[in-house]
Amino acid sequence: MPLLRPLLSALALSGAFLAACASNVRREVINPPGIAPLVPAYSVAIRDGGQVFVSGMTGVTPGTQEIVDGGVGAQTRQTLENIRSALTSAGARMADVAECTVFLVDMADYAAMNAVYVAFFPTDPPARATLAVSALPRPAARVEIKCSAVLGRR
Repeated sequence: MPLLRPLLSALALSGAFLAACASNVRREVINPPGIAPLVPAYSVAIRDGGQVFVSGMTGVTPGTQEIVDGGVGAQTRQTLENIRSALTSAGARMADVAECTVFLVDMADYAAMNAVYVAFFPTDPPARATLAVSALPRPAARVEIKCSAVLGRR
């Protein structure tokens, strides 16, 4: 029991140290050029400590606010390129992505979305959920993807 007290004290101090370090990490808003947020209460991405959270992205051509033509495959490709731009601006890579959530207007588009998605995550893909939704904020959008990354994961 006498050895247990110093160990518990050391653990408590290390926990306090980690909490103090975490409180000094600055939360940073990431809005890459050409992928401007559409509404005031929206950030393209947030870098918080060693994590990056990318908001739901669609297949908008950077700088235009227009959804790309070509169906869900083309939209998925542009969406993931937009996510890559947001991650790069935050100092992350696609390989750092730990999880994604995909929103599809029609689950019949799953195969076309997935065919493009796997090309962006060829090995050790992130955890993923895919949901069918009745609509997306951009009427022409067929797919929206959000993700989270852990910096230096690989």
